[in-house]
Amino acid sequence: MKIILADDHTLFREGLQHLLSALDPQAQVLEANDYASAALLVVEHPDAALALVDLDMPGRDASAPGGGGLERLLALAPGVPVVVLSAREDPAVVRDVLDAGAMGFISKRERAAVMLNALHLVLAGGIYLPPMLLGTAARASACAALTPRQVEVLHGLANGHANKVIARQLGMSEATVKAHTGAIFRSLEVSNRVQAVRMARRLGLLAPD
Repeated sequence: MKIILADDHTLFREGLQHLLSALDPQAQVLEANDYASAALLVVEHPDAALALVDLDMPGRDASAPGGGGLERLLALAPGVPVVVLSAREDPAVVRDVLDAGAMGFISKRERAAVMLNALHLVLAGGIYLPPMLLGTAARASACAALTPRQVEVLHGLANGHANKVIARQLGMSEATVKAHTGAIFRSLEVSNRVQAVRMARRLGLLAPD
């Protein structure tokens, strides 16, 4: 398994190496210390199983949605799941990162076990939502847990559209629609589309029938 690890702090990269060895003892970790070198790695290794990227590395454009450098990285690596690592915990920043196409956002303050579980989830095709975005079955919490793109996918589910149709309408891949759908299920604490739409209507996230 190839894993791209991009962070401008050498000590953090070294510490994360131990965590990644627990994820896969045979993992080949490819390191970068800025967005430019990370971009080269994702182009050279499109078969990477995962890319862990520090949000605030050199090369980031703070004025751009998703961080500029991150958006370019995601565009260069459409087949590589990208997980953002950051010391920042602003829910608005997290939602921007997820809407840009990242498959997860992990706080650098999280425990190793939480990080490991998050990476397992992403490798299994899911999207990791940090605790700051997860909520209970209440309207305010549910609204906070869903990103704007996930709300758009939710409307597609409510209209009875297949993943293929939703993907075409929203300009994303079917795999991304599937990942967003899984995140919606977890946030609303349901297990299928019908339940998700019913719960969303009950919470006021969708107009009633």
